[in-house]
Amino acid sequence: MSFLLDVQRIGISFGGLKAVQDFTLQIAHGALHGLIGPNGAGKTTVFNLLTGVYLPQTGSIHLGGVSLMGRKPFQIAAAGLSRTFQNIRLFGELSVLDNVRIACHLRGRHSLTATVLRTSFYRRQEAAIEERAMTLLSIFDLGDLAHEQARNLSYGDQRRLEIVRALATVPKLILLDEPAAGMNPAEKIELAKSIEQIRKQFNLTVLLIEHDMSLVMDICERITVLDYGQIIAEGTPGEIQSNPKVIEAYLGEVVTES
Repeated sequence: MSFLLDVQRIGISFGGLKAVQDFTLQIAHGALHGLIGPNGAGKTTVFNLLTGVYLPQTGSIHLGGVSLMGRKPFQIAAAGLSRTFQNIRLFGELSVLDNVRIACHLRGRHSLTATVLRTSFYRRQEAAIEERAMTLLSIFDLGDLAHEQARNLSYGDQRRLEIVRALATVPKLILLDEPAAGMNPAEKIELAKSIEQIRKQFNLTVLLIEHDMSLVMDICERITVLDYGQIIAEGTPGEIQSNPKVIEAYLGEVVTES
């Protein structure tokens, strides 16, 4: 099988604490994979390792056969790996539209000279960027809010805007860090539909961190479980739900198999 993301035995320690160790993950093109675990298990640290926020001290990371080791976050985004954050990091003073337009510029091709002189090529590309941004916003029902300041959006809408901004970089793989956090049940249902829609419409591969187990079990095809920075299980949703190590990690009690 050809894997889009191939992570082999990455790890990092902070002082004497082994935050993540021997983490291995392979995700096929077009897959929707979940990464779960109790609070403090190391899930967001894994995302930070994959996206260049932290430099892995061991192991290797390849995206589409290309090594991401040592690359800076903007270079990793340009390579096709984008993410959202557990703590929302929008440009609050800017409009909803401008938040997305900025991300679209990662794929922009006009030069500084063309920008300063406002050439016809520059104007055409800016028009195309705005059209793409509005198309992405409409998928998440944010089109009518395009000219609102991002900080004025509801919490759920800010979460959706973060996903739109990540999509605007034209990723091959998108990492979603607790996208349903703070959403009500109806918003979570719509989020699940939107994730499925963008996956198919944009031929995306998705890696999802989420505490809402019903969402994870409903939409993910395979799930990896972390505890204390180590993988304790991987499998289908059904296999994960019945895994004794997973139950022990979440409930704090040993489950013996009958």
